[in-house]
Amino acid sequence: MIENEFESEVKEEIELKRPKMYKVLLLNDDYTSMEFVVSTLMNIFHKSEEDAYTIMLRIHNSGSGLCGVYTNEIAETKVAQVLNSAKKNKFPLRAVMEEE
Repeated sequence: MIENEFESEVKEEIELKRPKMYKVLLLNDDYTSMEFVVSTLMNIFHKSEEDAYTIMLRIHNSGSGLCGVYTNEIAETKVAQVLNSAKKNKFPLRAVMEEE
């Protein structure tokens, strides 16, 4: 009987919280090719060619574009992958993450 009372107390104290989510954005620059941006969106963010092209145009026309919304760790990984790929290919493409 005591165990059941304790278990119900513990269950009441445990509160599941949704993790904070983060938007990953690519930022426009004057040097990164449109083809590289589309390739990045397809390879890192798993976008279809059509979606990648649409996002690339949004980045080009408005200065930034949403690539996806992820938990903190995944968003950090995506940003690092973009920066590493851009550096390797000698482009100044930048990715940032913002709390949603």
